[in-house]
Amino acid sequence: MDNLCHTLVGAALGEAGLKRRTRFGSATLMIASNLPDLDVLVMATSVPAVAFRRGWTHGVLAQLLLPAALTVVVAGIARYRSRRSAQPGTGAAEAVPVNFGVLLILSYTGMLLHVFLDFLNNYGVRLLMPLQRTWFYGDALFIIDPWLWLALGGGVWLARRQRLPRPAIGAVVAAALYIAVMLVGARAARGIVAEAWTAANGAPPHALMVGPLPVTPFRRAVIIDAGDRYVTGTFTWFPTGVQFDAQTVAKGDGDARVAAARQAPSVRPFLVWSRFPYWTFEPVEGGTRVSVGDMRFAGQFGGRFSASTTVATKTD
Repeated sequence: MDNLCHTLVGAALGEAGLKRRTRFGSATLMIASNLPDLDVLVMATSVPAVAFRRGWTHGVLAQLLLPAALTVVVAGIARYRSRRSAQPGTGAAEAVPVNFGVLLILSYTGMLLHVFLDFLNNYGVRLLMPLQRTWFYGDALFIIDPWLWLALGGGVWLARRQRLPRPAIGAVVAAALYIAVMLVGARAARGIVAEAWTAANGAPPHALMVGPLPVTPFRRAVIIDAGDRYVTGTFTWFPTGVQFDAQTVAKGDGDARVAAARQAPSVRPFLVWSRFPYWTFEPVEGGTRVSVGDMRFAGQFGGRFSASTTVATKTD
């Protein structure tokens, strides 16, 4: 999910009452809820972001270590500020004391919720890094979900305005129910699409995705791996059914130039992340520009989710 959503999750949990358990409780929750996205710093390097993001800082090792590190940092800051506030002329100490154990729990809560929320969309997350590099996909929520923004943001605003935890508690419960419904719906929709494809084609798809679309929770994007091509479509709940598009997208992976392109430094990292790769070819001076995209984000985000290289023309 996006960082606004992660931050609102931490803020809502704090306003629901958890911030009252320890000094810096709310800040710890909001920071921990964004902590795995430290990997965004990779964008300042030459390492391709898609090959690194949602890996090391989202996997089991980070899930164990990062919350503990955050707790130590927050506790250190709290101790420093307490010493300063205890000095003459600096004011009274904070009424809510620091509880190291509660800070640790809040840090783990924010961290694990972040990873879970990232699992919910179709970008993917490598939950077992560095033990395994397998990607996991919930295919339930679009990466930017305004309904979660509204529910959580409204709850935080009302809780702070009324100085009561009840609105935030209601927002957290509503968000949890919404996520649960979307998860169950995603699984059910996947089964319906798989059955429809098998009935129409006599064999199950090699792979499929019934993924979320922006804003509209009752419509889902369909991608079918049909072997040498991809078939796209749309699933709807009202009425319930799936419509496959007539136009298909060739994978292009049987072309001899793809083997050379796969080894290119600009392409190899992209393939670490890609789930439904497809290849296109464009003649350029001295050879062919071979590009690879992913059907999940085809034509979206200005070509950000693609990679290319030039394969030289062979001469005798």
